Amino acid sequence: MLILGINGSPRKKGSTSFLIGAGLEKAAEQGCETREIFVTDIMSGQKNPFCRHCLPKCDGRCYRDTDLEGAYQELSRADGLIMGSPVYFGTVSAQLKGFWDKTRSLRSQKSLVNTVGGVVTAGAALFGGQETTAKALFDMMLIHGMTIVGDGLDEADAGHHGALATAPVKEKDHAAAARARILAQRIVEVAEATQKLRAK
Repeated sequence: MLILGINGSPRKKGSTSFLIGAGLEKAAEQGCETREIFVTDIMSGQKNPFCRHCLPKCDGRCYRDTDLEGAYQELSRADGLIMGSPVYFGTVSAQLKGFWDKTRSLRSQKSLVNTVGGVVTAGAALFGGQETTAKALFDMMLIHGMTIVGDGLDEADAGHHGALATAPVKEKDHAAAARARILAQRIVEVAEATQKLRAK
C-alpha cells in the first residue's frame, strides 16, 4: 500500500514535517510504501498557484506536464494520506489550499473516494487554532469522498482529531509524535480493511 504525507508547510524541517515524518515512519514499519509531498515545492512551478475555475469541469490543463500533475497521479494511487498544515490565522496554509483547490479534476474522476485520511497540525499557541485547522482539512477530504480517521486505536485509546500539536513540536510537545504514529497505524489499519473499495 502507498501512504502519502501531504505537507502544507513552507518549512521543510518544521513541526508539520516532523509530525508527518513520524507518521510515515510508522507506516513504513508496517510494510507500506511512503512518500512525502512538499506542497510549496510543487506549487512553485505553477504559473498561477491558485485555481481560477477556468472551466465548469476541470480537465487539468493548467498543470499538465508539471510536477503538480505528477503529484496528483501519486494522490490517485494512494491508499492513505497524512495531511498536514501549520496553523495560519486559524486555518490551513495558502500553499495547501491552492494545491487542494486544483484537485477539481481528481474529484470529478472520484480518484480519492475511499482513500483513508488523517491529519496533523501545529500551531505556536496552546489553543492557537489547531482544531479549526484540522476541521478545514477534514472538509477538504470529505468533499473528495475520503474516509477520515482520528488517532484512535484498540491498543492505545479512542483518540481525538489526529496529532494536533504546539510548535515547535520537538521542544514543546513530546506527545505529538506518538500521536502521529498512532494516527498512521490507524490509517494503515483502515486502508487495509477497505482495500477492495478502492479501484486504483
